[in-house]
Amino acid sequence: MESNSEAASASPVSSGGVPRVFSVIRALGAVQAEGGRVTQIARSVGLTQATTHRLLQSLMAEGMVEQDERTKLYRLGIDFFALAASAGNPGDLRSICRPVLLRLCASLGDSIFLLARSGFDAICLDRSEGPFPIRSFTGDIGGRIALGVGQGALAILAFLPEAEREEVIRFNLSRVREYGVYDEVYLRTEIERVRQQGYAGRNTGLLEGMAGVAVPILDREGRAVAALSVGTIADRLNADRMPTVVELLKREAAAIGPKINPFDATLRRPAQSLAGSPGGQRISLPEAPGPG
Repeated sequence: MESNSEAASASPVSSGGVPRVFSVIRALGAVQAEGGRVTQIARSVGLTQATTHRLLQSLMAEGMVEQDERTKLYRLGIDFFALAASAGNPGDLRSICRPVLLRLCASLGDSIFLLARSGFDAICLDRSEGPFPIRSFTGDIGGRIALGVGQGALAILAFLPEAEREEVIRFNLSRVREYGVYDEVYLRTEIERVRQQGYAGRNTGLLEGMAGVAVPILDREGRAVAALSVGTIADRLNADRMPTVVELLKREAAAIGPKINPFDATLRRPAQSLAGSPGGQRISLPEAPGPG
């Protein structure tokens, strides 16, 4: 029968080894871009080099860590990220948000849209139809629009990291100009207004009689990956009702953010995630824009 000391040395995850393993994993995560040396990791976690090296070798044997043969630097391995992806929140963004759309539609009595970013565009991942006939930029589920056009796509654009936002603006400027009311000054003014308010909303849209308001859905890193949007007739989104609608949207969006799986394939390939879904189709832009 082996002694306690022998059992502890045989497996780094026994006798209190689990905290040490995860401290090493967290330390590697902090230097993932450049990689880390044994001395650096040991100093970071407060362990000896010998112990740290043994933990790293054990993690390498399990495929969780890899070492660059040339630089000898350690990084988290691809198997680690594959495991994280499979063990992440089992619900994709659309599944997480479906009850939210139904709840908002019932409480507000208006059409609710879920838009997700796809490169330089926003795609309608889902919608819950209200009683009032409206037209939207994205149309049905699967429709797409350039980021910056419509309240949902504008809310996403406004809350992208600055460098990404600038690239999107440069690429999309010629596209949004096709609507006849946008220029760069106007677009940047609208973006700044949305960032200050925390939502994109107008009581009248580009289509007479229509109105829309949207809030961004931020992931755990604070990046806008999607938006919740309300589309309705202008009379239902007056100055008195707007704060109530915005507050409901913000509350729901804030609750969604922490539930987002960073490895969710829906966020990487929103169009493909709709394949085979009811209403999932790619449509052309509507002739006349609306609030979606």
